[in-house]
Amino acid sequence: MASSSSGLTFKLHPLVIVNISDHYTRVKSQSLPPHSAADAEASSPASQPPPRVFGCVIGVQRGRTVEIFNSIELLYDTATHSLDRAFIEKKQELYKKVFPQFYILGWYSTGSDAQESDMAIHKALIDINESPVYVLLNPSINPSQKDLPITIFESEAERISVDHVAHLKPSDGGSAATQLAAHLTGIHSAIKMLNSRIRVLHRNLHGMQKGDIPGDNSLLRQVSSLLRRLPAIESEKFRDDFMMEYNDTLLVTYLAMFTNCTSTMNELVDKFNAAYDKQSRRGGRTAFI
Repeated sequence: MASSSSGLTFKLHPLVIVNISDHYTRVKSQSLPPHSAADAEASSPASQPPPRVFGCVIGVQRGRTVEIFNSIELLYDTATHSLDRAFIEKKQELYKKVFPQFYILGWYSTGSDAQESDMAIHKALIDINESPVYVLLNPSINPSQKDLPITIFESEAERISVDHVAHLKPSDGGSAATQLAAHLTGIHSAIKMLNSRIRVLHRNLHGMQKGDIPGDNSLLRQVSSLLRRLPAIESEKFRDDFMMEYNDTLLVTYLAMFTNCTSTMNELVDKFNAAYDKQSRRGGRTAFI
């Protein structure tokens, strides 16, 4: 488990690491010439780059916790930088039948560092997931390294539930300023993602209305159900409730300010009393208060 600068917490299950390692080992062994193991090691030049493997990571995100449970391999052509979309959709459909709550969170590859060609895969998966994560496994053996050679890259836009954004839970590590910065970054990313999704939904509905896009009754029912959950902001009751909550918030803010000022004044009076008490012992003066 690891935390990012944006406040997201990643949980990577061991099965994912095993799958990526097995994928890399199989591809590497198949790329070697058909000699013995000793001859293969002796004949493999040091300048030959190790093969790279690619796949998708599957899991679920609950609030600001991203949990990666499993992975599937990808059919990727390194020459043309193209993905087999039909293969991905078929794998995703089969996986949904067994684990309907899981979805594709992003993708993985092997290597020492991210490359420019990786952006082709990243952009190709955006229509499946608006903000895919990138899991990079370094297969090179480093005896002095104690941590797992795994790096997780996250996109700028995050998939954050709106209800969770309003809650900030303090953690054991990090200062209050760091937690606040991470919290504000999460709110900004959540609002940005919410705005982009609303724009996409609006374009689809507008296209259905004009006849450019075939009508989807299932989507229309979901939109209708979502709209029924929204409050009637033009009603008198909503305005009264809103003003009451707004005034309560202001009152709490004023009380907190008065409490802080009173505490500061109390400390100042204590300092005056301590100073005048010392002078009264010498000059017979009384305390300030």
